[in-house]
Amino acid sequence: MKASISADSANLDESDRALVRALQGEGRASWSRLAATLDVSEQTVARRYRRLHTAGLLRVVGLPSSRRVGYTEWLFRIQCNPTTAPAVAVALAGREDVQWVHLLAGGTDIICFPRARSARERDDLLLEKLPRTGRVLQVTAQSILREFRPEEPASTTESPKPQLDQDDHRLLRALATDGRASYTTLATRIGKSETATRRKTEHLIETSNMIFEPEIDPALLGLDTEAVLWLAVAPAQLDHLGHAMSRHPGVEYVAATTGPTNLVAILHCRDTDALYDYLTNTLGAMPGVHNIETSPLIRNIKRRGFIMDGPRLLDPPPQN
Repeated sequence: MKASISADSANLDESDRALVRALQGEGRASWSRLAATLDVSEQTVARRYRRLHTAGLLRVVGLPSSRRVGYTEWLFRIQCNPTTAPAVAVALAGREDVQWVHLLAGGTDIICFPRARSARERDDLLLEKLPRTGRVLQVTAQSILREFRPEEPASTTESPKPQLDQDDHRLLRALATDGRASYTTLATRIGKSETATRRKTEHLIETSNMIFEPEIDPALLGLDTEAVLWLAVAPAQLDHLGHAMSRHPGVEYVAATTGPTNLVAILHCRDTDALYDYLTNTLGAMPGVHNIETSPLIRNIKRRGFIMDGPRLLDPPPQN
């Protein structure tokens, strides 16, 4: 059995962390472009990436705009008995349609982000699976109305949504597993020629607001404090605040939702002092914020489709 790698033994140095920063928003950038950014040789940057990738500490993830490719996303907050919450979280993490699973402080609350291609898929989880689990005491569901990304302008004007076939959806799943996979590898995964695969990939990037981001345990970057922020924001300020927060250092995810709070964010900080400073100095200075609930995260079970084993990102099983 392969030994688990702890955060302390992973030993990311400043050059490794600089590589992770260089991959932000440019996960499929060529080795030569990354080397120029880091002022090192192509061989050095490729070697460092492959070492971290092989160890399971770093992945590049292809992230399409869900609403543009036909997915609906939800945020479930699930309350369980303290003794059963970890088991429920692990069971949720085993579902392909659940991308994120976190256990909150207190050990009784789980948050997860299901993604469905139809109302039937959504209802299968919300109405059929969870209520039949006696260990679940309460479920609160909020629809994700808009995810905010730093690369996207604050505008509601969009080009027409792409029409995707089954090969496109297989390609999306392959890029979600390895955003730096070669066209040869991707062609094998979807059963198409390399030329057709390259054309499909380029089309997805051009039409689906697709970005490629590094995925890594925040603790390996010195960010030991994680929290979910539930904000009640004045509707007139929601779009502005969401886009502004998406550009704040440490904010990994921010989205507008339905429900009693209308903005949710996942934040990574160096420590609790940094979390306090963000809440009071950064958010406190922004207009339109009426209320904030802060829920510390105590355990990441699944991140962007990868099961967490300590700091390691375990590849999901192949899907048809």
